[in-house]
Amino acid sequence: MMRLASKWTVLALMMMLMTAAGATAQGYTPVTPAENQETVYINQLEMRNGQIYLSADPIEWYEGKAADQAFLEHEGNTGLDGAPDGYYIVNNSVQNDVYQVAPDASVEVQIYDHTGRIEDTDVKWNESIPLAQFEKDFAKKDVLDLSQFPYHVTLRDGKVVKIVQQFIP
Repeated sequence: MMRLASKWTVLALMMMLMTAAGATAQGYTPVTPAENQETVYINQLEMRNGQIYLSADPIEWYEGKAADQAFLEHEGNTGLDGAPDGYYIVNNSVQNDVYQVAPDASVEVQIYDHTGRIEDTDVKWNESIPLAQFEKDFAKKDVLDLSQFPYHVTLRDGKVVKIVQQFIP
């Protein structure tokens, strides 16, 4: 009986989180594409010889009308007029590109686990966190799995200098 109660508690907390995220989405502004910026899924962060390396799978990220158009092109006749959630991701091939991360790279997150408790997870637009903290938290999968979000990474001289988590409504 306790297990069932725990499952319902987790479900209720997830619904509260999704409701809070949806309400907070009102302040959302899309990431502006920039030169030397790629949108990726980060597969892994690892330390090698004192340097952090990021393994990533490049994707195509669409929002708004561009998302609707990409959705219709890739999904065909589904009966929908466009992307159901206002965004669409195209990932036609799985790649594993590896980049060195600059030691002073900036990291901005939109939704983040501050305490290890799901009820404390919230949305704060472009919240800066230290790279070392991001690396540590990326390995955790229990409350919020950071590998499930797309990221916009900015490269300079072949190294990642900025990582921005993409908000998913």
